[in-house]
Amino acid sequence: MQNIQVNPNEIIEKSIENSFTYEEYMLLMQKLVSEKSTSGISKTEELINYTLLNAHRMKRLNKTLTIPNEIQEKVAFYTREVLWLVISESWCGDTAQTLPVIHKIASLNRAIDLKIVLRDENPELMQDFLTNGALSIPKLIAIDKDTNEVITTWGPRPSVATKMVLEYKAKHDKLTPEFKEELQLWFTKDKGISTMQDLLKIML
Repeated sequence: MQNIQVNPNEIIEKSIENSFTYEEYMLLMQKLVSEKSTSGISKTEELINYTLLNAHRMKRLNKTLTIPNEIQEKVAFYTREVLWLVISESWCGDTAQTLPVIHKIASLNRAIDLKIVLRDENPELMQDFLTNGALSIPKLIAIDKDTNEVITTWGPRPSVATKMVLEYKAKHDKLTPEFKEELQLWFTKDKGISTMQDLLKIML
């Protein structure tokens, strides 16, 4: 997690104008699947297949994901009016696992307004919020609605998963398809809890 304080700028404001609600984003996913396409500049068969897979994952999580009562209670006490602006793409597996969690948490408190923007359509915004110099997504930008200041950022993965990725990269130099599959299995077993806990840290 990265704590920063910056003044509002035209790049963020322009991105917000081109943003989706969560419901609109899910409709976009459905549209891309029906067209056998994907968001983003690259339209490779691999990314199109990832979009199809992610649409199924998100649809399943929307139905099955539950927020434990103790987390719901903590979210209910949050009073700061914020915008959570999430940078995403339809092909991103980490987004598919975490965005439904972000949506569920945001839906529990009217003080949190969730908007989603596409990375490749907002390159200047992405450049302002790199992760270790990389165009990593999803990236959540928490913005104070009263002051328009960026409070903090989160992403692209829960802190537990980030540690797993860093340790694997240090040992193997790159992420293999086998590891990516292992990571998706971890997400399934975790049931969004690690993401929820990270989001609580952002809020509280």
